[in-house]
Amino acid sequence: MQNDLPADAELLEVVKLIVKSNYTVILTGAGVSTESGIPDFRGVNGIWTKDKESEEYAYHLYELFLKNPKTYWEAILDSDSRYGKFYKILRNAKPNKAHFIMSSMEKEGFVKSVITQNVDGLHRKAGSKNVIEYHGSIDKLKCINCGAKYFWNEVNFDKLPPLCRCGNALKDDVVHFTEPIDEDIIENSINEMRKAELVFVCGTSTVVYPFAALPRIAKYKKRPAVVVEINLSKTVLTEDGISDFLLCGMVGTVLSDIYKQLKKISNYHQLKDTSINS
Repeated sequence: MQNDLPADAELLEVVKLIVKSNYTVILTGAGVSTESGIPDFRGVNGIWTKDKESEEYAYHLYELFLKNPKTYWEAILDSDSRYGKFYKILRNAKPNKAHFIMSSMEKEGFVKSVITQNVDGLHRKAGSKNVIEYHGSIDKLKCINCGAKYFWNEVNFDKLPPLCRCGNALKDDVVHFTEPIDEDIIENSINEMRKAELVFVCGTSTVVYPFAALPRIAKYKKRPAVVVEINLSKTVLTEDGISDFLLCGMVGTVLSDIYKQLKKISNYHQLKDTSINS
């Protein structure tokens, strides 16, 4: 049930919850990285909104890798291809204030972890340490046979496809449609939701499963977490009553307001001594 409070009062209430929470987890999506110049996929100006063929192509990338790893890698490495152009944007992007604020909140003990759908690696570049990259990362490659992972600079691309030490073709670490997500990623993410007292959902409409199940897991456990959305507008979480608060706006702007108030709180110790569930 969402709180019906004026915007300023609602934001202050959220700040108090951050202070009282012993375990806060942030879930992030494309709306965090758009402020770094990375287009989203399904928004008004999204990549797939403007180019339906690009979306169709994305649905077949994993199948292409399984059938012909060499052709897959030629498409990935071609800077003029649909995927190559997108990768170039990702690699040139820099963390924005939302990434840096989340990193600062982790360093100061307010945030335990970030679970992101984004593959751009910007959370780590901003300094966040405990990051679960749910859909993989453009900075890595993986072997779907033995599970080994490599950074790009550890791999020889002179001959395609690049090979794992086990002899099998390596794949880009980004999780494509129909590709299974690593079991340890799913398990670790669920464990974070089970421990969370406070969950932020930032810049994502949470419609892609299994990631979309995470805030629901947090909400429907025995001791429900408080769920706070930071999005431009209402989402399915809002409509289904999963979120307790909806703070509308750009993620970087809203987080800046939260962080400023967080630093101003004078009765920190008094709040900290009170459980978020009390």
